[in-house]
Amino acid sequence: MIDAMDKAAGLSPNDALFRARRFRPEFVQGAEECRLSVLQPANHQGLAPNLRVALARRMAALNADPALVAEYDVQLAQLGPTEQLLALAHGQTDLIEPLATIVRHVDLITLTPKKAEASHITLLEKAGLNNPQIVALSELIAFINFQTRVATGLRLMRSA
Repeated sequence: MIDAMDKAAGLSPNDALFRARRFRPEFVQGAEECRLSVLQPANHQGLAPNLRVALARRMAALNADPALVAEYDVQLAQLGPTEQLLALAHGQTDLIEPLATIVRHVDLITLTPKKAEASHITLLEKAGLNNPQIVALSELIAFINFQTRVATGLRLMRSA
């Protein structure tokens, strides 16, 4: 079965790299379960699926991953995004709160994680996010940035 990571890397069952990933099926399954848990959780903690996918699309663009940008564009279109979510997904920063604060945090962690400080969490709290929402947002940021790096690495390995 092709998972989202295979799809992002352009792998098919005929590729040696696809088969090599299956030497550790727990990693393939774990990555897919993680993807689902951050994008389509049973309890979205007040971070709606369309917001999650819009943020994922934004991070894919920040990481210059056109394959993932295209995939998240398709997913976002299916979720009926608002104008604000479309603006967020396409890199806008002039957004209503709490989206503006969320976007600043996402951009910071995606582009310059070394600059992150405890005060940035306080800003999320001041924007109205509670602890479960901050944890959910952090998980989303971590996974999407992981996904873009793994997909890029797989593409590089495939082209070698």
